[in-house]
Amino acid sequence: MSEPTRVVVVGSGFIAGEHLSALEQLPDAEVVGIVDLNPGRAAAAAKSAGGVPWAVDLGTAIADWSADAAIVCTPNHTHPAIGKVLADAGVHALIEKPLAITPADAAELVRVFEDKGLVLSAAHTHRYAPYARAVRQAIVDGAVGRPLQARITLLGGWIWGDWRNWQIDRSRSGGHALHNGVHLLDLVTWWLGDTPTHLHAYGRKRAAADLEVHDYLMITVGYASGASAVCEMSRANQPRGIGYREVFVQGDGGTLRLPWDNEGLLSWGHDGTRVVPAGPSPFLAQARTWLAAVRGDQLEEEPVTGRTGLAAVVLGDAAERSLASGTMITLEQEAAA
Repeated sequence: MSEPTRVVVVGSGFIAGEHLSALEQLPDAEVVGIVDLNPGRAAAAAKSAGGVPWAVDLGTAIADWSADAAIVCTPNHTHPAIGKVLADAGVHALIEKPLAITPADAAELVRVFEDKGLVLSAAHTHRYAPYARAVRQAIVDGAVGRPLQARITLLGGWIWGDWRNWQIDRSRSGGHALHNGVHLLDLVTWWLGDTPTHLHAYGRKRAAADLEVHDYLMITVGYASGASAVCEMSRANQPRGIGYREVFVQGDGGTLRLPWDNEGLLSWGHDGTRVVPAGPSPFLAQARTWLAAVRGDQLEEEPVTGRTGLAAVVLGDAAERSLASGTMITLEQEAAA
């Protein structure tokens, strides 16, 4: 057997834990260390990961640990600088979505990794979820004929912990259409297999009027073929502990509906209502596919490339501009390709 791929995890927040859990299940991956600017967080995460090394300086760490690849789980605005350090060191990368908070920065990341012949993937984890794969496969198999319209609704009751959280700081997250909305925008575009041409976004601030970002979004996308899509997302629903997901696809030959999914099973008990996850982890499928691309193995499924991440940033950025202006945004097709 070949040596396992040596992976560094950059950042130690909640989402890093999901990636670490996936890597632990893959014998061809070895977590060689965790990097975080906060020494306390880095040390705690390294201990939870089985006592791996930790560091606060990325460049020194990837050299000392002979890293082959890295998963980046840091605030969105930091991705371009971290990505450049990785590319300059010859390290492949899986970068949490969005790839960057501007199309220009995302395009530059893609260029740097392509010029060096390195694998760059954007962590659009929903693409690896069973529900998303099922919808995609049904459309590819011709279940609805030529798809004409898609709608995805993803509603949840959680909002970020407090006013210090970077996700609600527009300068760091890029806004909610970029931070979370890209998941839905990426999915509907993938399902329809079409080129987006125009977009309109409507948003509300339900949790607090002083939010810098919109915690409710309704985004409509038009495509070159005449097809359309609607993406509805909320992070301010009540009750907070229950999520809701619905998918609808209409084609010229049929209709596809996923009326309730909720990412698992609902459990009611004396301690309240909670979701019990069901099905394989999309993080595991994502890590397996990314590592196969890093090693140059034959891929069993379609990878999410850096260019995929760039296309999602173009859409998310357009949604944020539409929210700011209240107008329809016309997309440059070459930028969204």
